[in-house]
Amino acid sequence: MHHSLSQRVRQLGFELPVPSQPIANYVNHVSSQNLLFISGQIPLHGDQPAYIGRLGETLSEEEGARAAELAALGLLAQLSDALNDDLSRLVRIVRLGVFIAASADFQRQGAVANGASNLLVDALGEKGRHARTAVGVASLPGGVAVEIDAIFELQP
Repeated sequence: MHHSLSQRVRQLGFELPVPSQPIANYVNHVSSQNLLFISGQIPLHGDQPAYIGRLGETLSEEEGARAAELAALGLLAQLSDALNDDLSRLVRIVRLGVFIAASADFQRQGAVANGASNLLVDALGEKGRHARTAVGVASLPGGVAVEIDAIFELQP
């Protein structure tokens, strides 16, 4: 049975973006045995970086969570591309990495990361529950507030 990831996301009121293309010497995703590794995704509006700035300085926690959600849509677009939009091939998300550009005293990385986690669980149900790391960093590509990557388990 074919389950469309893009249709599932549409049911939530979102649209999957066109998968972004690498801007350097790497690929969007790599499969190894039953694992799919998706490269870091940043929040984009079209092809332009969105949510520029750092949490605790120029961006609020709520803006950070929206940035994480937008980056998660990019992650789902890459997943859809890798699976030919066939959600039945997905076993689960194994691990989500969330990197947050933040001031040295910002301590709410987990709340920001929930923007991505909540969308992934809403879109994928139990398959979307994951282990997670949320880390504050000094800066990210294009000056964005959030970058996420993930490891997925696929059907053999």
